[in-house]
Amino acid sequence: MKEYTITHNEAGQRLDKYIAKILSLAPMSFHYKMLRKKNITLNNKRADGKEKLSEGDVVKFFLSDETFDKFCKKQTVSKKAELKPTPSFADSGLIILYEDDDIIALDKPVGMLSQKARATDISVNDYLLSYLGRDKTFTPSICNRLDRNTSGIILCGKSMTGSRELSRMLKDRSLSKYYRCIVLGQLAEDNLTGYIKKDEKTNKVTFREHEFAGGDRIETAWRPVRTLNVCGKECTELEVHLITGKTHQIRGHLAGIGHPILGDYKYGNRGINDACKKEFGFCSQLLHAYRVEFPDYLSGLPNCSGLVITAPLPETFKLRLPRNK
Repeated sequence: MKEYTITHNEAGQRLDKYIAKILSLAPMSFHYKMLRKKNITLNNKRADGKEKLSEGDVVKFFLSDETFDKFCKKQTVSKKAELKPTPSFADSGLIILYEDDDIIALDKPVGMLSQKARATDISVNDYLLSYLGRDKTFTPSICNRLDRNTSGIILCGKSMTGSRELSRMLKDRSLSKYYRCIVLGQLAEDNLTGYIKKDEKTNKVTFREHEFAGGDRIETAWRPVRTLNVCGKECTELEVHLITGKTHQIRGHLAGIGHPILGDYKYGNRGINDACKKEFGFCSQLLHAYRVEFPDYLSGLPNCSGLVITAPLPETFKLRLPRNK
């Protein structure tokens, strides 16, 4: 007999989903047969698999060791992986902005991947796991992604409930996301829609103001924070409200209307970018995930009701410029 006690991080998932993670090599028909025969029980009672698990619940598997081992996927670690050092969260450069039992908000520096692109990469997810560890059936993970050279807030689910609620709010847009960026030219407050289409080969989006084949509708709002002179060019620092959330939306939208973000070599103005690189030493876009605002009432995450999380602007945004207007 195998016995598992549900942790806080694992709570919130259905029993049948939990069983499928434990007996991952068995067909679903086997799971339900074992539930009917009471070979799998929840809190010593018969269950049908639809029950939602709570912290402290006990799931028992009355199976022979041979049957359990047959259907339980063993975690194998290669010798290469054994030799590879575990990334240290303390050395990552990530800063914890907020943490409770269900979620954690991190401030990601420029140059770090949100998730692996290749097996050899070290990403925010890897550092998160080195900090939190993992349960038998739940692995903490980031819920929103930032480009490698965009800094700022990454939201992560520490528990099943946290991951589910963050994913829901990001999908239904009830979580408000605000960015800061410095763009070429002067911009007034505005709220604009448009359409973008991503080219998977070049990892670049095309922006158009009107609908076109394959284009996804986007909506972006912004307000000016300050105007400034950068390398002889008039520029504006903006606070951008990301209303929809498509790949490269802010970068593609602003560049598409003639106001590219400074330091953005994919969508920007090479002349001003080269001048900024020479003058200030930075070579990545000045785009920062600055603030998130949670809805006022959250039954799933009561600690986060009305919560506002802010990531301080990086030093690159200061630009050592005394000529602000």
